[in-house]
Amino acid sequence: MNNLLLLLILICFSTATLSSCSTKNEKEEQHSYKIPQFKPNFPSLSNQYIQQKRKKIYPFYNQILGKDRFNGMFLVAKNGKIIFEKVNGFLDYNEDKKLETNTPIHLASISKSVTALAMMRLVDRKELSLEDDVRKYLPIFPYKKITIRMLLTHRSGVPYYGYFADRIWDHSKMMTNQDVLKLLNKHVFPLNFPSGTHFAYCNTNFALLALIIEKVTGVKFPQAMKTLVFDPLKMSNSFILDNPKKINKISPSYNSRFQTQAVDFLDGIYGDKNMYSTARDLLKMDIATYSNDFLSEKSRKEIYRGYSYENPGTRNYGLGMRMVEVADKKPYFFHTGWWHGNTGCYATLRGDTVCIIALSNAYTRSVYQVHRLTSMFEGYPFEYKDEE
Repeated sequence: MNNLLLLLILICFSTATLSSCSTKNEKEEQHSYKIPQFKPNFPSLSNQYIQQKRKKIYPFYNQILGKDRFNGMFLVAKNGKIIFEKVNGFLDYNEDKKLETNTPIHLASISKSVTALAMMRLVDRKELSLEDDVRKYLPIFPYKKITIRMLLTHRSGVPYYGYFADRIWDHSKMMTNQDVLKLLNKHVFPLNFPSGTHFAYCNTNFALLALIIEKVTGVKFPQAMKTLVFDPLKMSNSFILDNPKKINKISPSYNSRFQTQAVDFLDGIYGDKNMYSTARDLLKMDIATYSNDFLSEKSRKEIYRGYSYENPGTRNYGLGMRMVEVADKKPYFFHTGWWHGNTGCYATLRGDTVCIIALSNAYTRSVYQVHRLTSMFEGYPFEYKDEE
């Protein structure tokens, strides 16, 4: 009798547990996205081709990045295959901890390219439209007729949070994305220019986009990015930092003299920055952008084209992507980053399925010279001759 009673209790307990798990899973499923396998059809590379390219990349690494002074990670890949890679220097200079291929470091504004990619994945799922008014998702946003597209292309005219917060924010308190929105609502700072009339780079645009992604997905931005981008691409060393107190424990940044850069009150804002990743993880992302299973052809066309032609010039901006356009040359797509001592450049040569990445957590402008390597491929608007 006692055994029968025990069996009945276990059955009841198991049923209740399964019911509870089922309810929980149903709630989680509401904001999960099942992503199909993506398989870009890249041709293989011959060993001879790889060796030829490596021979041309070495002088750039030695001379421009400076192999003995470069503190970071650098790679060049073609058709998804790494043909040159170097990781050098320190994660933590004071504790003699070396950088490794799987060490996440701050991407600074390269984060914008990834935020834009997440936004376009939501567009592909018809969760939102590029023409949607920002106030549809952020009702207290005080400006009329500003669209998601305007935020992505830096054509909104909204003022930079760093400037207005510097005057009115208590610097002893960490500022968040919600604080940015609340300050805009409270003070209704004048727009820098009529929305949609021209380009002006501004971090506030992408801080607002992060809030829109949170609204649409129903989860905080770090989790949304994990679901939309990091997990499906197996970017296992990538994340959005939402606790600035952990910055120096995860990846300190240094000035050019290897002095630790201080954390400040703007370090709690994400979307425009605060993504940590590696060169290899960014390569995984770059590969995925060629796959229709991950990003639609329509979305690719939206991302990789210019939107600001009011003034003559060669520089332009797509959706979270900088570009150089020269007549009769292939367009060069890239995004740079600079925040505290973190500097970097992510370049994607769409005409050649080439990816070039240079990231450093110790301030250096040399990472911005990766465009010189486009001279290894035909049709780009840059020239570079090494001295070796």
